[in-house]
Amino acid sequence: MMTNELPAPAQGTRLPGLDHLRALAIGLVLLFHYSIFPHPEWVATVGQFGWTGVDLFFVLSGYLIAAQLFREQAQRGRLSLATYFIKRTFRILPAYWAVVALYFGMPAFREREALPPLWKFLTFTQNFGLDLQVGGTFSHAWSLCVEEQFYLLLPLGLLALAPRRSGKWAAAALPVLVALGFGARLLSWYGAVVPQLGWYKYMYYPTYNRLDGLLVGIAIAALFHFRPQVAGRLARHGNGLALLGLAVLAGAFWLCREPQAFGASVFGFPLVALGYGLLVVAAISPGSVLHGTASRVSARVAALSFAIYLTHKGIIHLTQAWLSVHGIGLESNAMLLLCLATVLAGAWLLNVAVEKPFLKLRQRLLARRRAVAPPVLVGAE
Repeated sequence: MMTNELPAPAQGTRLPGLDHLRALAIGLVLLFHYSIFPHPEWVATVGQFGWTGVDLFFVLSGYLIAAQLFREQAQRGRLSLATYFIKRTFRILPAYWAVVALYFGMPAFREREALPPLWKFLTFTQNFGLDLQVGGTFSHAWSLCVEEQFYLLLPLGLLALAPRRSGKWAAAALPVLVALGFGARLLSWYGAVVPQLGWYKYMYYPTYNRLDGLLVGIAIAALFHFRPQVAGRLARHGNGLALLGLAVLAGAFWLCREPQAFGASVFGFPLVALGYGLLVVAAISPGSVLHGTASRVSARVAALSFAIYLTHKGIIHLTQAWLSVHGIGLESNAMLLLCLATVLAGAWLLNVAVEKPFLKLRQRLLARRRAVAPPVLVGAE
């Protein structure tokens, strides 16, 4: 079986280009969400497309997870669900549960009064039927719900395919899923009341309307794994792909200048995903500027991105509430900088106190499994 000429990074390693994109994604999300709090006027203008940072995270997740699964299937001849779910569980759940505990145990941490029921957070179903007026607190966890549902369904889908024919199945399934995404958005548009909050509830949050980024990521992983010659030729033009991605994103942003309009709602999400997908291909292409330029700042922000994502709204809320009584203007740039500092500090604390210990525990569990697991021949069923 052919192997990927440009593989996903091995466990514990990082690619500089992907770090840049993770840092970009969390920066976009931060600017966008900061605008729901008192903010300098320029924040709303600069960060108006910050909502697309979530789509970039979707593309990255789709690529990285699919690439790891394709590689394991090629090397071992099968997928180990136990190993896969140990990796996902210890990476996601400890930090997530810690923040859920903060929201439910510390009401002052809540950026809004309304909080959905606990069972929706524990089952990762909060994104279905999410009404910002009824459950607007910790609403940004909707995207984690989408990713967790993806983490569950993707390996099960691959197991259902014949390993030796999974590339052909993927080539057939991905266009069908993209078409179903268009159909789902059309049905959501014409079958639901979409103005204002209803648009978020029926169009923006449901998983079936937001699969585009994940599918683009899977397509990239499949291309590099099953068509390495084609991927290799593309990778020689990494900088050109980055420029093309920026051009596609410029068109997507123009289309989405009114996000709740028909064109943006039905065609905007896949166009944004395509633009970010081109940036991801550029980021993993040797010779591109994104791939070849390392940055400690990007690497550090990328390492903290999940913790930042989980905690930033609550920390901004607490910081503004505390500093405003000490004479710092809520809409000042000074307040913005101080909020960013406390967000980074809070994310670092969550990373050190929760994420790193559980990742070390994960490594011990995986090492123990490798020590007792029998060898598996490549190509074995």
